[in-house]
Amino acid sequence: AVVSTQSGHYGRAFTCKDLFRFNRVNFDPLTENYGTSFYLQYLVNWPEYCTVAESPSGQIMGYILGKSEGQAEEWHGHVTTLTVSPQFRRLGIAHTLMDQLEKISENQKCYFVDLFVRVSNDVAKGMYKNFGYSVYRQIVEYYAGGNAPHSPPDEDAYDMRKALSRDPEGKSLIAKKKVIKTNELFSN
Repeated sequence: AVVSTQSGHYGRAFTCKDLFRFNRVNFDPLTENYGTSFYLQYLVNWPEYCTVAESPSGQIMGYILGKSEGQAEEWHGHVTTLTVSPQFRRLGIAHTLMDQLEKISENQKCYFVDLFVRVSNDVAKGMYKNFGYSVYRQIVEYYAGGNAPHSPPDEDAYDMRKALSRDPEGKSLIAKKKVIKTNELFSN
């Protein structure tokens, strides 16, 4: 699907060729980077959730990858990564990409959309709150630091959620536990 916006960019399906063109976007220190096989897994399994924002000149300005997962009332859309190149921020690109993912999740009859964000990333937390997301719970040490001498320490994540039309009462926004460990993430 092509998504147009007033700021002169459009969204289109993320393709394998984009893996060789999105380095400028991924150089941002707040962008989580993954191996090629990870991106390919998303393109094969959830292509409708993978969108690129491209300028009229063909430059990749940002992208979003997501998926649908869960069962019963836990069936939801998940934002795996959303990033916009620094020079293209504050143009509505992230909002357009998120809107597209939410529409896809509505079409998939999901109850909610969720995403994980570093607790220290105040800019992203504020942006997602402006998009209607709220903190559902905290996940202890979700983001691994590293073993090198000057690597950052492990960091907690917030699991942020937004209820969709299939959950009019917002039940999916009420957490059983406000703080969980990473190994509890996929257990009931």
